[in-house]
Amino acid sequence: MRLTMPSGTPEGIPLTVVPFREDAVIGTMSLATLVRLVPSPRQEEDPRALKAASGHGRRHAELRATVQRTLKSQKGKNIPAYAEYIAAGILGKHGSAWSTPPITLWHVDEIAAMSDELVPGSGLRTLTVAPDAMVIAIDGETQTTAWHDIYQDPESFGLSYAELGRRVRIPFELYLGISPADARQIFYDRNVKGVDVAKNLAMSMDQRDLATRLAYAVGERLEVESEGRRMPFGRLVNAGKRQLTTTDKEVVTLSALRALIVTTVFGSKGVQYSATNVREGDLPSVTDSDEVEAVVVRLVSRLIGERFPDFARRSAITAPAVMAGLGIVLHRATPWCDPGEAMGYETVERLLGDVRWEREPAYWDGICASVGSTGRLNFSGGVKDSAGRVAGALLAPHSEAGRKIRGLRN
Repeated sequence: MRLTMPSGTPEGIPLTVVPFREDAVIGTMSLATLVRLVPSPRQEEDPRALKAASGHGRRHAELRATVQRTLKSQKGKNIPAYAEYIAAGILGKHGSAWSTPPITLWHVDEIAAMSDELVPGSGLRTLTVAPDAMVIAIDGETQTTAWHDIYQDPESFGLSYAELGRRVRIPFELYLGISPADARQIFYDRNVKGVDVAKNLAMSMDQRDLATRLAYAVGERLEVESEGRRMPFGRLVNAGKRQLTTTDKEVVTLSALRALIVTTVFGSKGVQYSATNVREGDLPSVTDSDEVEAVVVRLVSRLIGERFPDFARRSAITAPAVMAGLGIVLHRATPWCDPGEAMGYETVERLLGDVRWEREPAYWDGICASVGSTGRLNFSGGVKDSAGRVAGALLAPHSEAGRKIRGLRN
């Protein structure tokens, strides 16, 4: 007699999914499910762990290597910070202001089973992944590794397994039965087709960054008159671009305003924060965030308000390097400035009073701008390169550079 194998419900891991094309579905899963489906990339790159792994485990590692970078690259260095970020989000430390993108998974072989629609017309189905299925992260592996680190030792992140089970659902997209070549192409498209965000522009979007918060505070609290109407200055600040065009209605970029903020806080040392986060622990030891916010918002608002016509004309005053140089000068009017360099705001006003803000080579060429082949003045020089020269010219009216920006003959 020959016995037949059971033909009941397939064994495996059930996932509730919605197809979005013929070979791909989306859904969410628990962290416990993720670590069961996708082995730890750390383990798969550990020669000792691989030596002791099963044949199935070694094949999984080999397939992963065909569609992923190793953790020895820059992404490996990002994992600890990513895990801390995720854990802080779970614990509520970020409020609603945190996010992780869906993890892109590749189910190498055929699936064990797919149910009919659970609710007619909804597309909602149950997909069963076999216990021995090959599931590989082809995008989002840094996040996957961070999740593994958290799951391996939740207590070190201030969490527990109970909290992870209760609070965590991980969004994913799962590609079903595609070829290794297709999986590699998806990896390429996800990592190369996208346009990287410039670092200083990214900083201007970070609401946990103190300098960005202060820039928005200036925009909200300062009112100016533009085209016959009173409005918050923030309506004239462009948060999405590094450089304005003639068709933009705004007068300055948020990244340039942020450069003014960081140098007002730190003086010349502030240029190093033009593309780096500012946290409260970075502030000078003699002050705190409340004092910094009160003083910086007041000083920067006063400077912009008094010179708004120059801002409205998009004169040289709106160039990022000039804004940063202005902040270095304005820093000297803060209570935490080195007493040997401190000055009153009235002195700052006097130093700025006769500066020629027109975008003309006669004033700014060689200071923070250069003349191109067309004869047009180009202010594309970076904050780190030119802010110090601008500040030097502003602070030393009788120097060669100081006389140049004031339109005086040497």
